[in-house]
Amino acid sequence: MDTGAVIVLVLVAVVVVALLALLVIRTRARRTEQRREEAGSHYEEAAARQLDADRRSAEAEERAARAKREAAAAQQQALEAERHRSEAAEHETRARELDPDAETSER
Repeated sequence: MDTGAVIVLVLVAVVVVALLALLVIRTRARRTEQRREEAGSHYEEAAARQLDADRRSAEAEERAARAKREAAAAQQQALEAERHRSEAAEHETRARELDPDAETSER
């Protein structure tokens, strides 16, 4: 082979290697961009789910606080009812003590 043919073959080989390298770089860049987009979608989904979880947690805390208030109100009502029963019993006892028509066995 003469020198000119060798130079042409070397130049063609260099061009082919350069084109392959460019192809590899573009493929990697495209793949990297696709992964960025996919990661962005996942970040958005994670943020949306976190907001939903926060909302649900706040609702649960509100329900728990409401239940606690209701339990306290129910306990207060039970105490008041017991106090009224006690007062009623005291009045009945005092009425029997004062009632001249009440039988002596009831006193």
